[in-house]
Amino acid sequence: MDVKTTFLNGFVEEEIYIDQPEGFTVVGEEQKKVSGSSVLFLVLYVDDILLIGNDIKMLGDTKAWLSTKFSMKDLGEASYILGIKIFRGRSKMILGMTRNSYVEKVLKGFKMEHSKRGFLSMRHGVKLSK
Repeated sequence: MDVKTTFLNGFVEEEIYIDQPEGFTVVGEEQKKVSGSSVLFLVLYVDDILLIGNDIKMLGDTKAWLSTKFSMKDLGEASYILGIKIFRGRSKMILGMTRNSYVEKVLKGFKMEHSKRGFLSMRHGVKLSK
């Protein structure tokens, strides 16, 4: 979603301080995983909002609520953000990101696009577990 930026470059005269609300985290359980719930991530970069979640209704409700608070345009499913390609495999419940196009651009810039490729210490498709 793209937020219209009428006041993006406005000048703020007063100092603004923000505190994290009480109860946001439980001491000692900062890394706790929550299972079996609807999940929604809101990623904000300047005037762009990326919503990611596992509950279509909650995504729609969040978009509708944001639209009542801000003038914005829904750009549909994201395929790139900040030069990072987003790929999905809904049948296998996969959501991933890659910077391949950036790596290829850098290699081409140094005339190394035909160089021998190697593997990273973590290969694609490796499933992690505790």
